[in-house]
Amino acid sequence: MSPTILREKDYRFFFFSREESRAHVHVVCADGEAKYWLVPEIELARNHGLSRSRLKDVEGIIEVHYEEFKGAWQKRLG
Repeated sequence: MSPTILREKDYRFFFFSREESRAHVHVVCADGEAKYWLVPEIELARNHGLSRSRLKDVEGIIEVHYEEFKGAWQKRLG
């Protein structure tokens, strides 16, 4: 199960349930996908196909919605 947390522009941000305990978020779009750690700070964990400009765009969205992502992580995966 991978609940969608946010859809913005052409990105879908989501979590995989029971993947691992460190808070993170996945993002996917037509160009590829990436995984970002949320703690202790926002950090790229993996990238498959996203350009630097796409990654910069994604990081900006994560920064804006950081508290929302952390709250959703705690609520769903605690």
